[in-house]
Amino acid sequence: MTRSFIICCLLFCLPLLLSAQEGKSPIWLKLQPNEAFTVAGNLSEGKKMEDLSWAWNSAIACFPQTQVQKFTGNHVLYALDLPSFSEMEIWLVPEDKNANFSIYAYEVGKVANNTTVPNLSSCIRCEVDHKWDYKKRGVTQDHTRRVKDILAINNPYQVLIGVVGAEGLATGAYTLHLKVNKK
Repeated sequence: MTRSFIICCLLFCLPLLLSAQEGKSPIWLKLQPNEAFTVAGNLSEGKKMEDLSWAWNSAIACFPQTQVQKFTGNHVLYALDLPSFSEMEIWLVPEDKNANFSIYAYEVGKVANNTTVPNLSSCIRCEVDHKWDYKKRGVTQDHTRRVKDILAINNPYQVLIGVVGAEGLATGAYTLHLKVNKK
């Protein structure tokens, strides 16, 4: 009896322990189309991601390996449904104007363990914004970050958003502003 109980406990608990070690689950957001949505957060709610190689995989192409330092801090993940015939924009506003934050957002058919970073092997689209290495003519960058062109045409998708501290930043308050425009 005791042996059977231990085996059952291991079979039940081991998958839970393994999934807990892989990272935190995304925070699900409920947005209404054509309405502004705001959520406050802190990088301390997230976790560092040791393996970022998913980002420069050619089936994802989120950011190149040369930009890895901009994504080495804590990652806070959010997930949401994007209805068909919609376009979404995301603005990240750090509370501290001197804090170096980055943001990425990608579309998948359905959020699951194998479609959540770092286990992601492909996605429909990935967009990113981070501090620039060089100035751009006619454009200035402040402390805010913006991701746009997250689109769903004929089919609905699910979107994962990663708010990240650059250069190992593990704490810092921020506000995310999201807008889904449904046609």
